[in-house]
Amino acid sequence: MASNPSNSARRGNYADRLDPELWHYIDKVDSWYPPEIVAAPIADQRAVYDKMCVAFHQGHPEGVTTSDGLVATAAHAIPVRLYRMAGKAAAAIVVYYHGGGFVLGDLDSHDDICAEICAGTGFEVVSADYRLAPEHLHPASFDDALAVFEWVAATSTLPILLCGESAGGNLAAAVAQATRHHARHAIGQMLIYPGLGGDGSGRSYVEHAEAPLLTLADIEFYRRVRSAPGQSPEDPTLSPLMARDFSGLPATVIVTAECDPLSSEGETYRDRILAAGGQAMWREEPRLVHSFLRARPTVPRAAEAFQRIISDISKLSAGDGALISPLVGEMAGRPEGGAKKRGSSDF
Repeated sequence: MASNPSNSARRGNYADRLDPELWHYIDKVDSWYPPEIVAAPIADQRAVYDKMCVAFHQGHPEGVTTSDGLVATAAHAIPVRLYRMAGKAAAAIVVYYHGGGFVLGDLDSHDDICAEICAGTGFEVVSADYRLAPEHLHPASFDDALAVFEWVAATSTLPILLCGESAGGNLAAAVAQATRHHARHAIGQMLIYPGLGGDGSGRSYVEHAEAPLLTLADIEFYRRVRSAPGQSPEDPTLSPLMARDFSGLPATVIVTAECDPLSSEGETYRDRILAAGGQAMWREEPRLVHSFLRARPTVPRAAEAFQRIISDISKLSAGDGALISPLVGEMAGRPEGGAKKRGSSDF
């Protein structure tokens, strides 16, 4: 995570670009998980991160029930957590992959987010506790993400939606690619500021290389930690943007933050799905940074963005590609002060 000193002069171009409420959130994150923590042993990083997640946890909305279980594989068991709305039949099931750079996070780190998705949509949500690097290098996290999808496909009759945040967005996209011809393939995917393995030449990489909470240096650190020496960067299970064929993917919504070096990867992924004849929408949320979901209780822009995500997940469950169709004009569908939908559709 990038440094965010309270000194406005040291905030550089972002001093006035981000709302005061968001700066308060960034400062709070840095107070829990300071930039220098990346030099600490991974175990220490996780301990600090876990404490931060507890501090930000919002609890569960009324009516959400949870149960923990294990998905057995030939080599090990993958912990999962199932969220349901008591007394309500779900219309779909969401397979959720948490963020954390493939190094941090577990069933608890994004527990309240999963619970709010469940409450907001009425859908069941299965959160996957995939193996983390550096103890488990690629393809361990992907293998676990795929195994949880296959378990859901085998045990639930509900339409499947994939959802992932940051590193989890990478896993969701990789699973969507690997299972697009599966008899029980996902009918939609929601990717939230995903890292999709771009080549670093995109607009946002240049403009937001030193953005608060995620820098280019951070991205490179997480990539190195996840991969073994000699790992091919063209492996689509590692870098979904490296796939050669984007046809047959489920209807896709990608939501990114304006002030995030990864934002252009969402745009590129959208364009490749559209070029292959698929259905995709990319929305860049203005004046927000990477990890804004955790800011939703205190930052109005983040709260509004999260509600749009909840609405999008609900609409994806219809499984109707007509819900997503390209608009004419780069800025079509962008209300004043609202989210930017560049060349993509409004539901």
